[in-house]
Amino acid sequence: MLTIPIYDTILLPEVTFYFKKEVIDGWDLEEFNVGDIMAFAMLREDIDITETTLEDIYPIGVSARIESIDSEGNVKVRTIERVSILDMTRDKDGTIDAEVEPRAEIADMNEEDKKERFEKLKSKFLKFVQNYQWGLWARGFILQWKNINELACSMTGYYSVTWEEKYELVEVDSESERFKLIEHLSYGFMELADVAEGAELEQQARNESLYREDAIKKQIEILQRELDDMHPENISDVRRFEKEIAESGMNETAEKEARKVLNRMKQEGQDGHEYGMLYDYLDFVTSLSWKNEEYVPIDLEKAEKVLDRDHYGLKKVKERIIQQLAVMALNKKQSGSILLFVGAPGTGKTSIGQSIADALGRKYVRISLGGVRDEAEIRGHRRTYIGAMPGRIMEGMKRSGASNPVMVLDEVDKLVRDYGGDPSSALLEVLDPEQNFSFTDHYMNVPYDLSNVLFVCTANSTDTIPEPLLNRMEIIEFPGYTATEKFQIAKKHLIPKAMKATGIKRKNMTVTDAAVRKIISDYTMESGVRGLKKQIETVMRYGAVQLVKGNNEKLSVKPDNLREFIGHRGINHDIIDKKSIPGVVTGLAWTMAGGEILFIETKTVHGSGKVTITGQLGDVMKESVEIAISLVKDMYPVETRNMKNYDLHIHVPEGAVPKDGPSAGITIITALTSLYTDRAVNPKIAMTGEISLRGNVMPIGGLPEKLMAAVRAGVKTVFIPEKNVEDLEDVADEVKKELNIVPVKSVKEVLSQVF
Repeated sequence: MLTIPIYDTILLPEVTFYFKKEVIDGWDLEEFNVGDIMAFAMLREDIDITETTLEDIYPIGVSARIESIDSEGNVKVRTIERVSILDMTRDKDGTIDAEVEPRAEIADMNEEDKKERFEKLKSKFLKFVQNYQWGLWARGFILQWKNINELACSMTGYYSVTWEEKYELVEVDSESERFKLIEHLSYGFMELADVAEGAELEQQARNESLYREDAIKKQIEILQRELDDMHPENISDVRRFEKEIAESGMNETAEKEARKVLNRMKQEGQDGHEYGMLYDYLDFVTSLSWKNEEYVPIDLEKAEKVLDRDHYGLKKVKERIIQQLAVMALNKKQSGSILLFVGAPGTGKTSIGQSIADALGRKYVRISLGGVRDEAEIRGHRRTYIGAMPGRIMEGMKRSGASNPVMVLDEVDKLVRDYGGDPSSALLEVLDPEQNFSFTDHYMNVPYDLSNVLFVCTANSTDTIPEPLLNRMEIIEFPGYTATEKFQIAKKHLIPKAMKATGIKRKNMTVTDAAVRKIISDYTMESGVRGLKKQIETVMRYGAVQLVKGNNEKLSVKPDNLREFIGHRGINHDIIDKKSIPGVVTGLAWTMAGGEILFIETKTVHGSGKVTITGQLGDVMKESVEIAISLVKDMYPVETRNMKNYDLHIHVPEGAVPKDGPSAGITIITALTSLYTDRAVNPKIAMTGEISLRGNVMPIGGLPEKLMAAVRAGVKTVFIPEKNVEDLEDVADEVKKELNIVPVKSVKEVLSQVF
């Protein structure tokens, strides 16, 4: 059956309709005669009918018979019945042919009722138009209506409703339901017109009151929408939030909650005491990125170049990061372990997170967790509290403006647990890939997907991180930098950045390699490069003063004039003694700033066998002293037989610095053996290892930092536990070349090689 698509025009059965024949000019129709049957289909959107497909039309249309065609091309048709459009085809010339079948009406109204209600509505229209100048013309138009369908089709262009709502008149099968819809739209139209003209009509019936209220709301909404379109900069808060919620791509739960809050905001009004709180909530949730970001292929070669560009050394760390990115590239999504970077301050843990974001082309956000003691800092405060705020995780997501940023959780080892809650427990859900796809912040009270976020955590030590949280992360150790690595970092990164920050040109100032090495050796002691950076900036600031004063056109920083730029020597590293003394042995220690050597000093004096321990030693280190004394008594009964007649004093400089840990055990027993056997130990020998009562040497931590400290102090031979041999892979080659590293299993092995 020949079919013509129409838009924003309602056709119902038993209605006379006119259209121009030129609408279908160009269609290759053999004849177009009076009496032919055709169909009208309602378009979903206003599109070119020459491009119409079955998906573009609503499933119900009407059939009609051509009654006349005048000389001017006006076609008069009379609609017959509603039809279901089953299929539609288009010829090359654009002619549309549809397969239709009649759609049954549910005749649930008697003729008398229909006539009575139609006449009542018609009379209402006649009375309505009397108040307007155009009422005489409209009266003749209204008197031509013969049934309710003609009324609806004539008024369809005047109803202030959407096209979808108009189509409901065609879609509904029940005559009574259609009658109610037409009455609702008609009364609403008349009430809306009365409101627009400022006429106050007395409400005579409950239904008409409802129609009026509905009409006013629609009028306000339409006018507000038009104003917003004309002046987007003055858009109302409610309208803006409605638009942002619709465009945000929120999940169903979040959208439901947001619209609930928006409705409360409408009712509250701008003068309401809760308006500000509701506004802040909607502003926050609509600022988040709810849509999944489009996948961007990961270029591993680019990632390697970015990591090498921004960070010197850290070979093992970079390899592990590249492995993580390779897994993500294969899975085409965020996957793999949560990385925990552990190392001394200034080793590049935080900044490498920025490099990962650059390599992936993602947004970067850093969240500092140091000193956080309240669970609500992570998970947010409930909105029932005054001054409620979202947690730091969701606040970071808002700042990033993306759903898949690289998020660095800095200083996770400095979370504080007290009566306010345990923030580390709140992190368990954040860092668990099996749970964080529906992370619920207390402030938002709706789930948010964190599964696409690449989390990177940093810490100086794992000792204070709770075991359940630690199990969710893969630990990557950041070893301290060697002197050579620090030199390269200073030349390639720190000096150029410091010059740029102070405005000094390369032509105005040079820093010799020897001066850089002297700064590293005499003015810094940490494993990282933060202290080195500060010292270089001090040099640049002094140089800036000289250049501005005009004292020099070009400055050169050399070892012999370095003190002029940077002041007196800042660091006094412990170095080995030049002569051997019985009872004194060199040990190795790990600190938060890297490795250091320490001296175990022992001495006996006449007394009653009392043992004195000084140097601010912790409980674990004191226990190591007790174990060492027991072993010495057992191994050297003759030499120690007079111990009860002498007091033993054990001291570990520096006295003001607290010290603890079991790794000095082997050093303590060697010092005691040296004291009681009166045999000195070569000061170029150092050692580290925990001891047991059976005389075994057990593994320790922080080996790379300790060996670097040994090289710096001039040590040549280092005894380490045999079980720490695998850790030598993490030690720089230049450090291993400088040392004779001897793995040992027992105390006897050490003593046999030392004496």
